[in-house]
Amino acid sequence: MAINWFPGHMAKTRREIKENLKMVDAVIEIRDARIPRSSANPEVDELCGTKPRIILLNKADLAENKVTEMWIKHLTASNVKAIPCNSITGAGLKNIRPALNELLAEKHERKSAKGIVNIVDRVMVIGIPNVGKSSFINKMAKSTIAKTGDKPGVTRSRQWIKTKLGIELMDTPGILWPKLESDETQFNLAFTGAIKDEIMDIEELSVKLLEVLAKNYPDRLMERYKLTGLSEDPAENLEMIGRKRGAVMSGGRIDYNRIAVLLLDELRGGKLGPLSLERPEERPERDA
Repeated sequence: MAINWFPGHMAKTRREIKENLKMVDAVIEIRDARIPRSSANPEVDELCGTKPRIILLNKADLAENKVTEMWIKHLTASNVKAIPCNSITGAGLKNIRPALNELLAEKHERKSAKGIVNIVDRVMVIGIPNVGKSSFINKMAKSTIAKTGDKPGVTRSRQWIKTKLGIELMDTPGILWPKLESDETQFNLAFTGAIKDEIMDIEELSVKLLEVLAKNYPDRLMERYKLTGLSEDPAENLEMIGRKRGAVMSGGRIDYNRIAVLLLDELRGGKLGPLSLERPEERPERDA
């Protein structure tokens, strides 16, 4: 399944990020805690350079805690702090201010030496589509300033948002990279909704998802769909789930599109339980 999704506004966003970095003190990069590698734009390292960065592993409630802790240790560096969070409930967001204080300690000291008391940090928020940037900004601002939606690509233009934490946030539209070379990355992004369903073969995607789940979470899969066992053929598993859920058309035929949509919706909604589709020891050359 070849996926290349690089709308014109994303190319424009990349240019704007590069131009506007000089206006901010730090960067908050939001990733999906279930797929911290696949949801990281590899261009961000080059764009941000040595700019202090916080990596928010959003939707941490949908990922396994022990795996997320491994990612936190793996991603943390001298100028990078990794924090798990849930931008809907606000869990973990209180750790952003202390992390910024540590990353920007020298800059704060210089400002304090000049007599500046009320220090405001300007931070750019970046991330690929549908990782929860707008929900994060709304939670930080305690309003609905940023547009939100369950479809990728909702945010379109830059905007500054003030918060009560001494932080001003610069929002940017979600940005993917021009070519998704890894099959694993393509599928992980599609599983979690970062790529629009409208450009996907949903049935093929659901079969691939079942292959991954049968390998890593077989018990969870059988429990959720009341299966007594799993076939080695993921297409047969999709059929079994379809029959269990009543997705049967006239003549006993399975409505594969209906059950494929249901499977993806339940994964994205956390109904299969916390799932981590990537671990830091896998393909370390792609990590930030």
